[in-house]
Amino acid sequence: MDLKSKIILIYGPTASGKSQFAIKLAKKINGEIINADSMQVYKELRILSARPSSKDCRKIKHHLYGFQSVKKNFSTGDWLKLVNKKIKEIRGKKKIPILVGGTGLYFKAITEGLVHIPNVPLKFREKIRSLHKKIGSKKFFLNLVKLDPLVKNHINPSDTQRSIRAYEVKLFTKKSMYDWFKNTRSIYEKEDFYKIYIDFPRGELLDKIKMRAEKMIENGAISEVKRFVNLNVKKNKSASKAIGIAEVREFLSKKIEIEEVIEKISIKTRQYAKRQSTWGRGNMQNWDKMSPNSLNKFLKKF
Repeated sequence: MDLKSKIILIYGPTASGKSQFAIKLAKKINGEIINADSMQVYKELRILSARPSSKDCRKIKHHLYGFQSVKKNFSTGDWLKLVNKKIKEIRGKKKIPILVGGTGLYFKAITEGLVHIPNVPLKFREKIRSLHKKIGSKKFFLNLVKLDPLVKNHINPSDTQRSIRAYEVKLFTKKSMYDWFKNTRSIYEKEDFYKIYIDFPRGELLDKIKMRAEKMIENGAISEVKRFVNLNVKKNKSASKAIGIAEVREFLSKKIEIEEVIEKISIKTRQYAKRQSTWGRGNMQNWDKMSPNSLNKFLKKF
């Protein structure tokens, strides 16, 4: 298989072995790895974000890992600008760019382009969220469909986040979010990508998630959160939502024991992995789905 002219995309749920597979593939095809995970950009969250180790980074060149301060937000648009530069840089060295991560919006942005919807003022957004809370998800979605009929075939009624976003965009811009999407396209062609979706058996994934949570604690997650707390990061910053911060803070406040920290982190991570898999099934039908066995067979081709 000739991948020399391709940009390789590797997506899968957390703990599915994406990073190690990417390293093995990069060794075989002379590639370099670019981060496509929204939490692994933060330099202060090495353990909680399961960032590749120093040893891994010595094996293969890694880009866009651990460079952003947790005190600053980092958007999909910010990532896209940087990743386009990195792809150009890697190709300039006659190497193959390999994007790996679990942030679906990053992959959507690079393959389909990023929509430039005008910023909706915070006060306006808060009013929409208050309305949702007041009338409930069911009635809110019915109102949304009346306001913007285009959402009916695009948004699941139970998807609160997207429903609220569609409502605020339509109300503020007088234009459907999906009309904004129509004028959006990637700077790359479809043929530029080779796309791999790691479809990991759920039972095995749950075991790996529990082991990962235990390893995080062993590797110093408590100290990492202590340092994070001392930075006084505002709650509205993206990094504050990292899985493990709230749970470890409960432990530091002596509200729960360490065993419960591990259990709570495992539960939240399982829920996140489920959302990632749901995203993959809904947005990545044309990707090559590979099980762990398929990944090994794929590597043997090179």
